[in-house]
Formats: sequence, structure tokens, C-alpha cells
Amino acid sequence: MIAPLPTTPVRRIAFLGTPDIAVDVLTSLIEHEFDIAIVITRTDKRRGRGSSLIPSPVKVVAERHGLRVAHDIDSLLEEHRRQPIEVGVVVAFGSIIKPDVLAEIPMVNLHVSLLPRWRGAAPIERAILAGDTETGVCVMQVDVGLDTGGVIASASMPIDASTTAGLVRERLAHDGALLLIEALRSGEMSAQPQVGEPTYAAKIEPHERHLDWMESAEMVSRRVRIGGAWTEFRSKRFKVHSVEVVETHLAPGAIVENGDHVLVGCAHQSVRLIEVQSDGRPRLGAMEWARGVRLLSGESLGPLS
Repeated sequence: MIAPLPTTPVRRIAFLGTPDIAVDVLTSLIEHEFDIAIVITRTDKRRGRGSSLIPSPVKVVAERHGLRVAHDIDSLLEEHRRQPIEVGVVVAFGSIIKPDVLAEIPMVNLHVSLLPRWRGAAPIERAILAGDTETGVCVMQVDVGLDTGGVIASASMPIDASTTAGLVRERLAHDGALLLIEALRSGEMSAQPQVGEPTYAAKIEPHERHLDWMESAEMVSRRVRIGGAWTEFRSKRFKVHSVEVVETHLAPGAIVENGDHVLVGCAHQSVRLIEVQSDGRPRLGAMEWARGVRLLSGESLGPLS
């Protein structure tokens, strides 16, 4: 059993979240003057041997606003039993909410997909990689399954050939926060069962960000647009931050200067490099980078030799 959703306007909430996308929502809730009783986020992490502990983005913002922060669900239950929390708001928390918590505190989740498509860890990236032309955000009731709860409200947005994961994340955090605030303020939180065939958004693995020039230019573009794409140049790691698909045909991996453009061949069509980054160097426009490295005739991007 899970606790029923409220039927009247909500004031006192808890917030559960960790990364930057959750910060945007938390900030909106603060600005709209909700009573945020407690914030639950992941524990501080150490970045590199001997370095200091780094708090999550949500923790940084919560503490800046004087909110109580904890790292375990038991603290949430303790706060609820001290003074009831009307709703727990979950945004990219990163952990499954335990059934005993759901039985006591009604929970809603801001999920960045149009459920039931792309349940799971990486819905934005999976939508782009799959070539979806639309995605969105849902305010949903949290239940014991993985993103299986009923949908309270949703909003959609298009995906085109230039849409990046970062742009989607920013847009849906904004739109989702508006939906969430409207639902909390109105008290109208009737959750409707999800309709359609579920698909699952598994975590993106490192190899999925590696550019394979034997793929089509469209697939290369999708990998670049999810962020963190990389290949190799002169036996060193080489990051590709933005590209554009072009009709030019070159051998897969071949890299050439063509007027004011730097082009790389793919199995079908080519891509124009827009912004790139050599290993250990700052991000540069592709032409500035090419002039700096002095591209040689016959050079290519591809596996380390």
C-alpha cells in the first residue's frame, strides 16, 4: 500500500534530489515559498584521491537557503512523524524509495519523459539516441515499481536535429516545475494509469559516448547531442561537443578542411565539426582547432593506434 495523494492544496513538503536538474526544481519551490521541511540528497563524494568531499548540487543550494539537509530516508520518516509532511517531491534522487516510506508519505516524482516511454535512469539520452521526435515531463505518483505510478500532469516538447540533452534538461526542468507547483497549489492530484507500451532507459555506458565513424552521420550527431562524446585524434582522446550533419561524402573517419568548415566522413553522409576539445586543452571552434593543429592530408579520427 502507498499513502494516498492529498486532495487539498499542499504547503509542507520534503524534497528528494541530487543533480543540477533537481536544483532548478528546488529553486522554484523555494521561490514560490513552499515550506520545505527537509531535503534528502546523496552523501558527499570524494573526487580523486586525497581530495575533499564534494556535496551534491542540491545540498549546496539547500544549505545556502538554510534548509535542513540529510542523506538517509530514515531522517525523512523522523521528520514526518514529528510534524506530518504532506507530500514528498522526488527529482532525480538516484535511489529507490522504500515501501515503508511510501506507506506513510505520499510521494510525487518529476520524470523527464512521456511515460510509459523511457522509464528508468537516462530518459533524455535514450530519447535522443533512439531518434524520438518528441519527449516531455510527467508529474507522477511514486509507487513501488520503477516509474510505474499514475501520471498527474504532463507537458511535451519536440526533438529535432539540433536538440541536445542539455537543452531538453533545462526546458523540462522549467516546465516540470510549473506543472508541479500548479498541482501542489491546487491540490488536484488525481493520478491516471500510464497507457502504452513501456520502454526502459538504462544508464548510458561509457562506450555509448564513443564515436564510431562507421555509423551514419545522424547516429554520430545523436551521440554528440547526449553529451560527453569522444573519439581519437593522433592517438589521443578527442572530445566532440557539437556537430551538424552535411551531405558531403567522405571515407568514414576522414577529416578535411573544406573552406571554413572541418568535415568528418561517416558511413552515410558526413558531419561538420562545430566545437571540439583536444586532450587537456580548452574547448575551441573547429576551425580554430584545425588551424592550431595543422591538419595533414589523409588524417582521420578513430581508434587509438
